[in-house]
Amino acid sequence: MIQILASLLILLGSFFVFSAGLGLLRMPDPLTRIQAGTKATTLGATLVLTGLSILHPERLLLYLLIVAFVFISNPISSHALARAAARRAARDDAASGDASDPA
Repeated sequence: MIQILASLLILLGSFFVFSAGLGLLRMPDPLTRIQAGTKATTLGATLVLTGLSILHPERLLLYLLIVAFVFISNPISSHALARAAARRAARDDAASGDASDPA
């Protein structure tokens, strides 16, 4: 029964990671790609590692550290990507002469 639960968690997590990859390909602009990628990969990685920690409880501390790293690094990387996309858009607007106020 425990193996079935762990397998379902790993399968569900894999689905979320796959949907994140699909979202990166299908979304129209960089900001929605960032959102699709980071939210789904965070949930997917957490579910996969939860399933693995059920199957291998002796490695629980390692899996918890990996989940903590994912929780810390995903928001930071998405913020950096969003900031770079915003700066590039502002630079492109300035180069084209568009003086519209973004506020």
